[in-house]
Amino acid sequence: MAYRIGQAATVLDVSVDTVRRWADSGRLQTQRTEGGQRLVEGASLARLAEELAAGAGPGVERDRPPLVGASARNRLPGIVTRVTKDTVMAQVELQVGRHRMVSLMTREAADELGLAPGLRAVATVKSTNVVVEVPAEP
Repeated sequence: MAYRIGQAATVLDVSVDTVRRWADSGRLQTQRTEGGQRLVEGASLARLAEELAAGAGPGVERDRPPLVGASARNRLPGIVTRVTKDTVMAQVELQVGRHRMVSLMTREAADELGLAPGLRAVATVKSTNVVVEVPAEP
């Protein structure tokens, strides 16, 4: 699987110029199409997404404004970093920005979706119960 530079930038939550610089420096593996367009290798993109989420590089330290609200259905674009299957179930890990998300599903569902490291995917979260905790004041 390979992704356009803009798609890789979206997954990594950085600018297109940053992705180009990382590709030029060899931090991201790329290939050229017959037309000369540069594509980012999916496995390389997944590795860098995990690296950035672990705080091992630029892009992570960027501050985010706090959320004012959120919908009941949250769609979080990311990239599949790991898929573990047994005879019945599959555990799928996605890197969503700096956050790692894990989903448990049937093996059949994972197979039908073609889930594999490097595949761009969207985690859609809908919950009828969310526990909110407030830490004690120091």
